[in-house]
Amino acid sequence: MSGTQSLSARLTRWMNRVQARRASFAAPAAGFVSQPEPRTIGRYARGKQLCAGNFLFAGQLVEAPETSLWELGITDPEALAEMHGFTWLDDLAACGDARARDRAQAWTADWVRRFGQGRGPGWTPDLTGRRLIRWINHAIFLLNAQDAAASDGYYRLLGQQTIFLARRWRAASHGVPRFEALTGLIYAGLSLIGMERHVDPAVRALAEECRGQIDGAGGIPTRNPEELLEVFTLLTWAAHALSEAGRRAPAEQIGAIERIAPTLRALRHADGGLARFHDGGRGLEGRLDHALASSGIRAGVRPGLAMGFARLSAARTTLIVDVAAPPAGTASRHAHASTLAFELTSGRRPVIVNCGSGRQFGADWARAGRATASHSTLSIQGFSSARFGTGAAAELLADRPGDVRMRQNAEIGGTGLVAGHDGYVATHGLTHVRELDLAEDGRGLAGEDTIATIADADKAVFDQALDATHLQGIPFHIRFHLHPDVDAELDMGGAAVSLALKSGEMWIFRHDGGARMTLQPSVFLEKGRLKPRATKQIVLSAAALKYATRIRWTLAKAQHTPSHLRDLERDDSEMMV
Repeated sequence: MSGTQSLSARLTRWMNRVQARRASFAAPAAGFVSQPEPRTIGRYARGKQLCAGNFLFAGQLVEAPETSLWELGITDPEALAEMHGFTWLDDLAACGDARARDRAQAWTADWVRRFGQGRGPGWTPDLTGRRLIRWINHAIFLLNAQDAAASDGYYRLLGQQTIFLARRWRAASHGVPRFEALTGLIYAGLSLIGMERHVDPAVRALAEECRGQIDGAGGIPTRNPEELLEVFTLLTWAAHALSEAGRRAPAEQIGAIERIAPTLRALRHADGGLARFHDGGRGLEGRLDHALASSGIRAGVRPGLAMGFARLSAARTTLIVDVAAPPAGTASRHAHASTLAFELTSGRRPVIVNCGSGRQFGADWARAGRATASHSTLSIQGFSSARFGTGAAAELLADRPGDVRMRQNAEIGGTGLVAGHDGYVATHGLTHVRELDLAEDGRGLAGEDTIATIADADKAVFDQALDATHLQGIPFHIRFHLHPDVDAELDMGGAAVSLALKSGEMWIFRHDGGARMTLQPSVFLEKGRLKPRATKQIVLSAAALKYATRIRWTLAKAQHTPSHLRDLERDDSEMMV
């Protein structure tokens, strides 16, 4: 961190402490204008884990059944942010039984006692908006059967957090934290007696944020589909809250909702989950569809790209491909080197996936999940298509593809695209070009991956890289990460891989013989799990000896697999721990 950044960070922390302390002298909220309705949705399985004393925050697992959340001794900043953001309250509410309620009430009351005077790591605008939304959403859950002292502490801290947020929301990070801060302020202003004066400034600020952070095509700078869903949900909640109070959301906010909805539909797989790119997960079961339905926006998928992603779909098969450069600058802090990677879903069953975000499991997994090798695309051995910066920019993608091109076409008998990027030109002189063609009936996908030199200058770089291998060739791998529920086996003497889905479908993967095919271990990084899930990946390995190397492959349903199956196998992914 540079001296200027360090000074700015220290000043921000000091201002947060000062305003948090000042807010502790504010009058408490006098009560609710109307009974709040829960809107946030949690994970039932995570709620059961918490009730059992299994605490998993940012990759740190602590088993302490009889210990308060605030006595675990956790010091990792990301874990503390998860704890003080109170999203775990959604999980306990999803569990909903008496034990979950007792824990929610006890841990909230303990937070009030420990941090109620403006102390602790939770007093930042990034976390206060998130926490305030949960406290208001789950008011009934938190206040049920509570005595007067607990209720007084709850209302005192509601008022205190509202005042703090009104003074410090401008210091919230752009993106989801800023939208959470402003939505929390609108919620509090509309819901709490005596806080009405904060509504108008927050509404104006939210409109400004919509203008600055949501582009004309309904995308956000991070290109994270799950973050886009979070922003969309927050904007929709705020619009509903304003409507219920007899007010109208500003035109900028309504326009942003209308632009985002078609983009989210384009990023929706056939199973109802989101494409997993740039640190985003698939989202909670049913949340995407619920958010789209609640918005009232019926516009379908627009032609062209959606936030830099291309969608191919036919029958019950969806294919979503990253065909744009990774995010730049601070928006790349959690971005992935996933250019030209794709995911494929058949009906309710994901088949080809990316490994996903590893932040749930700590810094090492987070970094590994960002590498090109953790995505279903081509990577040159030892290199990602985008590389990390140095020094203060060590977590940013500083060396990114600068030229990413895509042509999408729909022809008789299929839907396809051709895309390429220059992420390996600087290091090896090679451009990666990927062609994908999805059959009209959704039963087959044909692919072709090429790495080639384009300009004379590229040939010189390639020759130098080839010399470094003693003319043995530049090794590269094309990876196809499989969902853990896919049962994969090498078949036909190693010439094919058969993929059996829980639905009863059978898919067959083949290639043209220009590479060595292996079935290797992989991982599936999924939020709400205690550890990464083991899975497999199909890997095509070869070496580039010439200025152009091409590998062709196909993934198709077995002939005996019917086009329509009654998929009755229960999907228990949300229940497993």
